Amino acid sequence: MKTGNTVRRAGTALLATLTLAVLPALPASATGTTGAAGAAGWHGAWAASPQAAAAPFGPNWSQQGFADQTVRQTVRVTTGGTRARIELTNRYGTGPLRITGATVARAAGGGAVEPGSLRALTFGGRGSVTVPAGGTLVSDGVPFRTSALDTLTVTLYLAGPTGPATFHQVAGATSYRAAGDHRADTAGTAFTETSSSWYYLSGVEVTGGPGTARRDGVVTFGDSITDGAGATQDADDRYPDELAERLAAAGTPRAVLNHGISGNQVTNDVSWAGEKGIARFKKDVLSERGVGTVILLEGINDIGGSGPSYPGGPTPEVSVNRLVEGHRNLIRQAHARGIKVIGATLTPIKGSSYFTPENEAKREAFNTWVRTSGAYDGIVDFDRAVADPADPDRILPAYDSGDHLHPGDAGYRAMAEALDLDAL
Repeated sequence: MKTGNTVRRAGTALLATLTLAVLPALPASATGTTGAAGAAGWHGAWAASPQAAAAPFGPNWSQQGFADQTVRQTVRVTTGGTRARIELTNRYGTGPLRITGATVARAAGGGAVEPGSLRALTFGGRGSVTVPAGGTLVSDGVPFRTSALDTLTVTLYLAGPTGPATFHQVAGATSYRAAGDHRADTAGTAFTETSSSWYYLSGVEVTGGPGTARRDGVVTFGDSITDGAGATQDADDRYPDELAERLAAAGTPRAVLNHGISGNQVTNDVSWAGEKGIARFKKDVLSERGVGTVILLEGINDIGGSGPSYPGGPTPEVSVNRLVEGHRNLIRQAHARGIKVIGATLTPIKGSSYFTPENEAKREAFNTWVRTSGAYDGIVDFDRAVADPADPDRILPAYDSGDHLHPGDAGYRAMAEALDLDAL
């Protein structure tokens, strides 16, 4: 697990502290979060796309929600500063969400935090707050020096019943739950339950660092291959993580914000996998502060989702032309906000549950369009980066997580290394 001040590729490490304040839920266009780095130089450092309560991949805590329970969640920031704040979301809540209290600290492994680092969070100067259904809340900023590639924990105490929870299903990190109020605990003893999802927490922002006055953040937008399905749990080995490590190792740490959702599609809404990409792009990408580039890797679920192996049952078939138009829509949205777009080819699927001759023909046709259309500001050929040279329609075995659809840790590393850092 790459935590604390250790970076596998010998980069600089950076991280932070927090407190919170309430903002009314506003449409993305009204929050002032795009364009330059934003008011006071606030800049995204970590993110996760919200989803409605569901359990397509097994039990989690989203459908029942919480009552008189404490949830402790761990995230790794990708850029640093001298002040920090967090974002909580009730985007898909069916009623108001009461946060009775919260703390933040540096992670110490498991459910524990570093002694002396734990701080109470405030919301507009108060210790508790209610987030309306559909709303998002941004904390008060507090002095707390942050460093890229360090980990922190955010702990929420939820005294009253919350109802179904807005969450992010595939966290790739372990969250912890305890009965009662344990927000001030430094030990992890009380946190006897675990989950592999994040709940209500959708962002961490920083200011005061060398990069927060610049608009150089990178959003990775896509589905499970961006989300990191197939990567080792709690190891921060998704391709966006590896990209953040490359940037830190080069001495230029920058925000890399992961807005992948497993199962997500560009053109179809999916109840358990989020709104279609062309709809959620405004909420998840254009609302981020300080972003200058987005990497688009999405479409394999549009192609494979019409088959019987898609979780929850088939979705409407999507033609190559419709998928292309979906990408053109995303490009237009990004360009309207002055954001550069890097298009990515779809990775191999041979041997997976998505593979049919028809689906492979669609994948190859779409990849040809990505490589030759000139529609993007740049491209990255993830297909060729992870393909088996002896069988290019298949992921190289050393890069395969085992399902022939998702890369494993080595495959995600190869994807990150295929990116031209200068192009970002």
